Order: sequence, then C-alpha cells, then structure tokens
Amino acid sequence: MGLRLSGKQGQQSHRMVIFVAIFILMTLLFLYGSNNGNNDVFTPIHVAVNNFLKTTDLKKWAGKDGYVTFHGNKNMTLHCNSCALVTSSSHVLGSQAGEEIDRTECVIRMNDAPTLGYETDVGSRTTLRVVAHSSVFRVVRRPAEFLHRMDNNPVIIFWGPPNKIGKEGKGTLYRLIQRVSMTYSNLSCFSIIPSKMRRFDSLFHKETGRDRQKSHSWLSTGWFTMVIAVEICDNIKVYGMVPPNHCGKKPGSKKIPYHYYKPRGPDECVTYIQSESARRGNHHRFITEKQVFSRWAKQYNITFTHPNW
Repeated sequence: MGLRLSGKQGQQSHRMVIFVAIFILMTLLFLYGSNNGNNDVFTPIHVAVNNFLKTTDLKKWAGKDGYVTFHGNKNMTLHCNSCALVTSSSHVLGSQAGEEIDRTECVIRMNDAPTLGYETDVGSRTTLRVVAHSSVFRVVRRPAEFLHRMDNNPVIIFWGPPNKIGKEGKGTLYRLIQRVSMTYSNLSCFSIIPSKMRRFDSLFHKETGRDRQKSHSWLSTGWFTMVIAVEICDNIKVYGMVPPNHCGKKPGSKKIPYHYYKPRGPDECVTYIQSESARRGNHHRFITEKQVFSRWAKQYNITFTHPNW
C-alpha cells in the first residue's frame, strides 16, 4: 500500500514539474512577443517569403477617382505610354541621361528634386511631380524652378495626412497649394483622398506582410510615386534606383550622397540600413519597398537604369 502511494506521489510530482516548465516557457514566449511588439525590429522581406503573399493587380487597383483638385473642376486624367521616373539618388550623377529622359513622353520627379544645373544627367522636363506634405514649402517657394520649368499641362500630386493637405482640414498647406493652383492656371494640383491613402497602406501590407503602423513605418514618396506611375504609365524606366541588395553586398564601397543635389548630405546606404532596421520611431523601409518594386518589374513593364538591374 505504501509503495502504491509513493508511486502516485512520484507521478504527480513529475506532472507538476512538466506543468511548471510549460507554464514558464509560455510566459517567456509571451513576454518575448510583447517585447517585440513594442520594439519592432523590421527585417526586409525576401523573395521566398513573398511567394506566400498576395499580389495585387495594380491596374485594377488603380482609380483616377482617388485624387481631388485644389482649385476648379479638373480631373486626374493623365495617361502616358512611356514614362521616365527620375529618382533623387546621386547615382544619376554622371549618367548623361538627360537627353534620353527629355525624349520620353512623360517625366516623373519627386519632392523638390531640381533640374536646374543638373540637366545633363536628369533632363529638364517635368510632366508629373509627386510631393510629400513635408516638401510643400520647398517646392512652392521656388516657382521659377518647379513650376515654370514644367511641361505645358503639368501635374503635381501632393500626399500627406488629410488634416495637413486635405480639403476638410483647410490648414496652412492646403491654402498655400490652393493659391498656387489659382496663380498657375495651366498647372493641375491634386491631393490623394483619405480613402486612397488607406489603400496605399493596405497595399503595403498585402505586398510585404507588414502592417505599416504596427511596424512603425512611413511609406516613402518613392512608394507613392511608383504606384502612381504604374497607374498612369504603360512602360516605366526608372533612373537612379539601386536594387534591394545593393547596400549589403559591398561593405567597403564608395559612399554616395542620398540626394544628388545635396553632396554633403547623408550617405545613401547608411540611410537605407538605419531606416530599415530602426527599432523606435517611424521610418521608411526603403529596402523592403525596393524588393516589392523588383517583383513588380516584369508584371508592369518596369526597367531600372543607372544602375541597371
């Protein structure tokens, strides 16, 4: 009888040890997961992972009704057979691609990237400029550069929080852009409406598996510009954009300024890597975005030059 009791007590003790071990393990996993949620270390999406992600048909996703004018009753109707998307990267310097860019049907630029003084490498024409809310002042305060030097019927698309550039907010930026639209009658200025802004977030989530807000990310102007280019262009040639693995393959490579017009600005690869792996605050995920662009290339007739990839 005594032996039977001892056996049962031993089994109970053994089960208790297993239960405690499982409890401790689950607790540690929970704490680890919670800690990761607060300090999300954003790792780039790799091609193998992307095979399990949903691919959006951007041609069906596109909608010209997602843009609203700042003045008058203009509609966003721009469509081009061929587009030159000129980035702000210093890789365009020395390319001597200016004439080729200017021969393209439509030329797309971003934010306050200038052409004056850089025509040999980046051309002089601008059909469409995509501008973040943080760059509005830099663009409108230099009308001779950014407004007079555009095509006959140029378009500027502004993106940003609705309370800053949206019609409902009617803040300083909205009134400023509206005044510019009224002054330059041939210029069409549009903002991206809130519902379409949410769709840009949803697209990022579908293409990367990452929730933008939970991963503490800001979509870059490059992301907006590429998606808009796919909407309006049948063929896109991108100038100056590096491939997603560029900053990891040559640790000792020559440093390149992030912007071609800011030679003393931060190094491009340092900016990319720091932004991609940042734990705190909101950052662009440049490398992950370029991995998505790489997957889109064949689907949407996108080619990359200077460098070629």
